[in-house]
Amino acid sequence: MKKLSLVDKGFLTSEKRETPMHVASVALYTLPDGASEQEFLQGLAANVRSADTLLPPFGDRLRLGRLGLAGNAYWERDDAMDMDYHVRHSALPKPGRYRELFNLVSRLHGTLLERSRPLWEMHLIEGLQNRQFAVYTKTHHAAVDGARGVHISRSMLSPDPDHVLDESPLSLESWTRYKKDLRAGKKTAHSDQELRNVADVLKSTFDSSANLFRALSAFSQTWVGRGGDLALPHRRIPISSLNHSIHGARRFVAQSWPFARINAVAKAFDGTFNDAVLAICSGALREYLQTHAELPEQSLKSMVPVSLRQAGDVESGNAIAAISADLATNIADPARRIRAIIASVRAGKAFYAGMSPREIELVSTLLQSPTLLLLPLGLMSKAPPYNVAISNVPGIRETMYWNGARMDGSYPVSIVTDGLAMNITLVTYDQNVDFGIVACRRSVPQVQRFIDYMENALQALEDAAGLSSGAGQKTVQRQKRPKAATTKKSTPQKTSAKKSPAKKSKVATKAKQSPAAARSKPAPKRKAVTPKRAVRPKTAGSSPKNTP
Repeated sequence: MKKLSLVDKGFLTSEKRETPMHVASVALYTLPDGASEQEFLQGLAANVRSADTLLPPFGDRLRLGRLGLAGNAYWERDDAMDMDYHVRHSALPKPGRYRELFNLVSRLHGTLLERSRPLWEMHLIEGLQNRQFAVYTKTHHAAVDGARGVHISRSMLSPDPDHVLDESPLSLESWTRYKKDLRAGKKTAHSDQELRNVADVLKSTFDSSANLFRALSAFSQTWVGRGGDLALPHRRIPISSLNHSIHGARRFVAQSWPFARINAVAKAFDGTFNDAVLAICSGALREYLQTHAELPEQSLKSMVPVSLRQAGDVESGNAIAAISADLATNIADPARRIRAIIASVRAGKAFYAGMSPREIELVSTLLQSPTLLLLPLGLMSKAPPYNVAISNVPGIRETMYWNGARMDGSYPVSIVTDGLAMNITLVTYDQNVDFGIVACRRSVPQVQRFIDYMENALQALEDAAGLSSGAGQKTVQRQKRPKAATTKKSTPQKTSAKKSPAKKSKVATKAKQSPAAARSKPAPKRKAVTPKRAVRPKTAGSSPKNTP
């Protein structure tokens, strides 16, 4: 049995009907040439169910003592494991657009996991157009965080389209071999800087009085208005529709953009990739709130999770700290806005500079302590720590296959709570960045339009940096868009460096492709597919949807 950490129990304690605490992903795949969709998915389901011994936590259920979660809690093996319950095969209603897929994912994501069973489900979903199928997998956040989820996904995938798994990808045998390959130095999806276990950190001794004093000093200076660009939870957080109490219904939307395009903006402003992502989300949030006539005078603040895993650590459940970033939504000029964001993020990093991972986690926990009190009291919407959560999970940077089916995109579906009614999470995959946006359907209406606002924000940043709309895509070959992925009046759009900004914006909103449409066309075996700029069809943006 494995004991749950304080962080793990926190996710279980704060869960209720309106706020499920599971994380999920929607992966899109293209069937191998000549494969029957129904038979291929039945084979995948049978393969996943075939595990004799499942890797933790997939074969484990919760065991609580007399005090419940107030006492010790453990993961123990479930001897009554029912794989047919956990691995399900579903079909979309016709016409099988992303609209129907996102409706299904929204419904699945709003339901609680059964605590008497292992806390996970996998849904293999057939019926998409262009020979695509989807896999929706959700796991309780008490069991895994995003980084470990990527490791688990990586263990079941291969860069070789001819590779076929003999055993279940969730089997302990498959997981043991994956860890052995990591120790042997084979290529992985992560760098050493992405790793550290917070659960172990919380058990460690905080032994640096100098760093603690410096952190408390910076904290107090910020609260009295002398902290410069440093932002802190619960301080100067404006209230908008993003910060109301929420209901259980969810709405999901997903989209992909080329990594090179976003990274070009980051370099143009001497910032990081994450800075550019925050600026894109900031511009989109500003336009969304302006559209609904509720843009606050004060700037929105975002929670930005920071991974603290150690190199080689793939077993830990949760490994997260967080900084607060000022999104500068009160600044109209996109160039000034991104520079303000960069300054805020640098101040947040400087706040933790010189601390060990254990110190970072404990200071971060102290900063979050008001949230731990407000959440169970139902007061998060009165004094939210942030306005929105924006999280970047490093992913796999090459084209991958699951038993010959090419993965076209991987879109995360995260958690929303009272006071934080929207969550934006992204995963880097191959040459793209896959965004998954989930929100409370009641508190944040028309969230499906948010990806249009993100495209507008990215174009505004490109214009401010002197980049053409295609400048960030020079390394990306463009493909013809399948007709099935467009509306009747849509035609493939070509971007040109010679187009004016006004013309460019008009083109971008006229015809949008669905998520990962750039990778939806079957490719020859063993050839990595290079994506084009992903845009969504109008048909996928008119109803509840869905990150990546």
